[in-house]
Amino acid sequence: MSKVSLPHHHGDNTEYVIERMPSYNDCNEVADMFKQISDSTRLRIFWLLCHCEECVSNIAAAMEMTDPAVSHHLKLLKKGGLIVSRREGKEVYYHVADNEKSELLHHACEAMFKIACPCEHEHEHNH
Repeated sequence: MSKVSLPHHHGDNTEYVIERMPSYNDCNEVADMFKQISDSTRLRIFWLLCHCEECVSNIAAAMEMTDPAVSHHLKLLKKGGLIVSRREGKEVYYHVADNEKSELLHHACEAMFKIACPCEHEHEHNH
C-alpha cells in the first residue's frame, strides 16, 4: 500500500496501522466468506456439517426444508470452500472442509452462539 498522507496527526499509530491495512481484494475474500454464512439456514447447515457428515435428505429433514432448497444452500457453501462432498454409490455426503477458513469460522460461530445463548449463562450461574 502506498504511503498515506493524513490531514490530521493525533500522535497515535494511525499511519502505522493504515500502512498495514488489508487490501480491498483481501477484504473482499473475507467478506465473501462471511456472506456464505450470513443466511441463517446456511449457518445452521454449516454448523451441522461441522459436527457430522450427512446426505441432502437428512440435512433437509433437520432443516425442515425440501431437498432442492437445501441443495441450493449446499452448492453455495461448497462454492465458498466451506464444505466438501463425497459420493458413495448414489448417495452424496457433505461435511465441513478441512481447511483453516472453515476451522476459524466454526470456532467463531461457536463463540458467538455461546455469547448469544442465555441458557449457557444461566447454566454457568447455577453451578
